[in-house]
Amino acid sequence: MTKMNLHDFVDSLKLPDHKASQLRASLEKDHEVISFLASREATSSTESSSALISPACLTLRIALEPEEVITGDDLTQVINSSWPATTWATPACVVLPNSAKDVSITLKIIKFFCVKFSVRSGGHSPNPGWSSVAAPGILIDLQRLNHINVSSDATTVTVGAGQKWGNVIEALDAHKVTVIGARSPGVGVGGLILGGGYFHFSPEFGLACDDVKTFEVVLANGSVVQASATNNPGLFWALKGGGSNFGIVTSFELYTVPVHEVWVEGLAFSPAQVLAVFDAYAAFQKSPTPDLKATVSVVVSLDIVLVALLYSASASSRPAAFAPFENLSPLTVVVPPTNTTVWQFMQIASATQATDATRHDYRAASSKINAKLYTDVYNSWVQQATQVRAATGANQTFTIQTFSGNLVQQGINKGGNPPGMPLEDFQCWTTLVDWTNAADDDAARSVSIETEKTWNKLSRERGFAVDFLYMNDASREQNPLASYGAANIAKLKSIAAKYDPTRVFQTLQNDGFLLRDV
Repeated sequence: MTKMNLHDFVDSLKLPDHKASQLRASLEKDHEVISFLASREATSSTESSSALISPACLTLRIALEPEEVITGDDLTQVINSSWPATTWATPACVVLPNSAKDVSITLKIIKFFCVKFSVRSGGHSPNPGWSSVAAPGILIDLQRLNHINVSSDATTVTVGAGQKWGNVIEALDAHKVTVIGARSPGVGVGGLILGGGYFHFSPEFGLACDDVKTFEVVLANGSVVQASATNNPGLFWALKGGGSNFGIVTSFELYTVPVHEVWVEGLAFSPAQVLAVFDAYAAFQKSPTPDLKATVSVVVSLDIVLVALLYSASASSRPAAFAPFENLSPLTVVVPPTNTTVWQFMQIASATQATDATRHDYRAASSKINAKLYTDVYNSWVQQATQVRAATGANQTFTIQTFSGNLVQQGINKGGNPPGMPLEDFQCWTTLVDWTNAADDDAARSVSIETEKTWNKLSRERGFAVDFLYMNDASREQNPLASYGAANIAKLKSIAAKYDPTRVFQTLQNDGFLLRDV
């Protein structure tokens, strides 16, 4: 890290005089701080230091407003709220910044004291350490950066990184537009965009990251910059799916899309009908004349198969694009064919999702479209999932998502993005795994781990392999960045070196899908 004496460090925070004087006096009499600075001067070490976590948290309390820094008994409610139990960890302190300036001060303090940190936005990822850190570490929680400002013509909306997608889509409902966001209202804005962002309308409009106009970013040195197609264009490109490797994004200016009313139908099938559903779904995916307004969601559990037919416009009857499903007889019609709004549909869909704060995991795999492949992998999955549920009570799903060639082309048309997805129709499989007891972690996760291996093995053997992992569905041991291609990885590393030359986000950031692991 860049060497800096105490006087220069305090000056760099640009605090009011009374705070600067209080901080300087406190640090100058801290023997651990003085010893650390002398040692760093002598050795040029850039390793993280656990010894200085207490003065780092104290400095944060002095530099920021008291209510922005949480310590002691108040930590539990903040760190566990709405997050899966797999991520629970108790840091030395939590910072709840109210502005990009507060994030800037926080990063300067973290960098000066060389302490570990994690960043989280609205909340979702179950990967341990991605959005959490145990002591001696500092958690930066962006939940108070939750503004939603719609432009006068509703063509853009500026959203704080700590906001949740349900609130964004609800706010846009009155303007009769929406955004490419998350399919679940509780997902946080920041993490989804930095990992790509797949939405119901992505096959038509691309990923969420492709519809960002401007990122507001706090860099490792504390400077606050704007990244767009014309301002810091390299950083702009890198943030569109490159993860948390370049800075802390505090705000996103997003383009809206002109979709308000949608047609939807929800169907439920028995597990015995899975093969027929897969055949219909693959036929829909491989249509020679695809209707970009039509999307299908297929979520298979051990007890039920849920199929949602969604059309991004109103319709008087089931659109012709869904013809492959005409001959299927569902157990029940969960949602009768209806015209509704995007926001109302999100509420309907969220009612089918678990809300308990259980232990949670997911996983990713990709392949070309092939119903026989889906079926063969499913047959392996269902046997294992049934056995593990009997032993642990773990609930698991088997979900296939369409990444269309048009989705990829939209990203190219809008300046490109780091994932470097193949320009063709393919699918991204994922699973949701929920269980209760930590003792069952390995057993509960074993099903998805083995299923990923089966996807990859059969895909390679049959010529259906696709070398891409969707970051937002990837599990802790997976390495989605490695699937972005050598040229894109080299470009990402070059951009990271430019905007974070002292490697703060690679050496002090606790964990995540980081370039240091590629």
